[in-house]
Amino acid sequence: MTSPARKHFQRVSAAKAAGTAEPARPQTGDQYELHAAALWEARRTLKDIKSVQAKIAKKRELLPEFDDYVAGVLESGNGAQDDVLMTVLVWCIDIGDLNGALDIAEYAMRHNLKTPDRYERDTPSLIAEEIAEQALRMLTEENADTHAIASILGRTAEIVADHDMHDEIRAKLHKALGYALRQDGSPDMALEHLQHALSLNDRVGVKKDIEKLERELKNAAPGDTAQG
Repeated sequence: MTSPARKHFQRVSAAKAAGTAEPARPQTGDQYELHAAALWEARRTLKDIKSVQAKIAKKRELLPEFDDYVAGVLESGNGAQDDVLMTVLVWCIDIGDLNGALDIAEYAMRHNLKTPDRYERDTPSLIAEEIAEQALRMLTEENADTHAIASILGRTAEIVADHDMHDEIRAKLHKALGYALRQDGSPDMALEHLQHALSLNDRVGVKKDIEKLERELKNAAPGDTAQG
């Protein structure tokens, strides 16, 4: 286990290197090189694992090794291209640490960081689609924290709002947000997001959900009026 002193050194060193690096140029420095090497070893280990669930478990085990490096970059970085940081972003989504992923995503979007080539998607599209898909999976779990998931999806929508992407991807994000709001007891807001999703992609698969919500809201209206 890494000692507290070592962890502090990693964070401070990463912050210093990230703060003096040239924006949009590749990140350099001892901590970056060390963590890039650790990431290479980690990816080699993951390549030998066939089970998706086992890969996720391994990522969860490996990610703490990068915590202090990431914290240092987010604290003082000025936008150097950083493949370690961007890979950690994706892995955080994979393990369900969506708030951790969004902390990195906000930095990445602010500085226009690119995803590593192997992901074959631009940063806004990857963030929107991967978080939407992970959130949809989380919503099916027993005792899902629907309020937290809705908050995460709302934050995601804000982060990518001004960035270009395929309509199908943005539709998926609004679909997920609509479902989360519906499960969290906010049918009016849920309907708005599902309608927005449908306007972006008529094959997004929400037509029946919209019809059901519209019926529920219509049926609830007389009762609300009577109570008033």
